[in-house]
Amino acid sequence: MSDWHVAQINVGTVLHPLDDPRMEGFVSRLDAVNALADRSPGFVWRLQTESGNATGIKTTADPLFIINMSVWASVEALFDFVYKSAHRTAMAGRRDWFAPPKGAYMALWWIRAGTLPTPEEGLARLAHLDANGATQQAFNFGRKFPPPDVAGGPEDMRPDPYCVGWR
Repeated sequence: MSDWHVAQINVGTVLHPLDDPRMEGFVSRLDAVNALADRSPGFVWRLQTESGNATGIKTTADPLFIINMSVWASVEALFDFVYKSAHRTAMAGRRDWFAPPKGAYMALWWIRAGTLPTPEEGLARLAHLDANGATQQAFNFGRKFPPPDVAGGPEDMRPDPYCVGWR
């Protein structure tokens, strides 16, 4: 077992309040996507309230800004969930539900196994990625850094063929 897990944050600004009928396609998928994550190989933890998701956790004054965070045993396990599972089909609709991002909207970083990240830490890592590009502090699938105790430089996991994101 590794001494390290990977934490991730992804953020977005929804186009409408979550109770607006135009958000039904997003909201109706939340439980299924979260259940898929929970049973995916390598899944460790996800940020959630009693509702079972993180959409009610407000980190800014903008009521339309939402966050999602999780922890995985490896970057590869997270990559498989994001791009090679039914989660990918939910991402295909993001243009219908979210404003295009103005900067980095997803960041990864290493944490000691057994610890959990906070939303504040996640937002700080996202800001670091946005300001500095991918580094050991905060990275993405296109420039994945190894855990702190592993030698090596960044690796491109080549997400583009799978990406149904904002490109």
